[in-house]
Amino acid sequence: MFQLRKLGHVVLNVTDLEASVRFYTEVLGLEISDRYPDSMVPGGMVFMRVSTDHHGVALVGGASKLERSTLNHFAFEVGSPDEVFRARAWLRKHDVPIVFEGRRRAGCQLAIEFRDPDGNNLEIYWGIDQVGTTGHVRPASEWRPARSLEDAIANPVAGQRIEMGGPEMAPQTPQRSERPGKAGSLL
Repeated sequence: MFQLRKLGHVVLNVTDLEASVRFYTEVLGLEISDRYPDSMVPGGMVFMRVSTDHHGVALVGGASKLERSTLNHFAFEVGSPDEVFRARAWLRKHDVPIVFEGRRRAGCQLAIEFRDPDGNNLEIYWGIDQVGTTGHVRPASEWRPARSLEDAIANPVAGQRIEMGGPEMAPQTPQRSERPGKAGSLL
């Protein structure tokens, strides 16, 4: 038998390869590892990484535009709650609408959700519950949905210790605009 350990990579069919490459590299900070020309794969293909793995995301060009994406979503983990706040500010700076922020239910991760140029749903998160060797998971009675990052920080789930960085990382109320110059690289 074998055991799956992590999400290895995601390959997306995209309508405009270069627009998608710009989104994933310039907005999300992925780095290009390799490219297949149109002669090798119709529409071309670009492999990008988020870690030392050769690729975590690959894009295949030439897809026809669908009314909606068939992918539900895929998610990128970041190392701290501060990074989720920085990601939100960075995406807003690049005019990427946030479709959800806060905490949903199962997994209890602090997250933001948004879409790429082809309408694929993406998530950036921190603090997903870990399941130990006993297989015990947090019961539904301990889930605490939150509709904003600020609410998720103010009302953590049992056992989740959330520490924020310095004053520039302090959660901001949704009514205030992001402070210019504070958004940094996601990765």
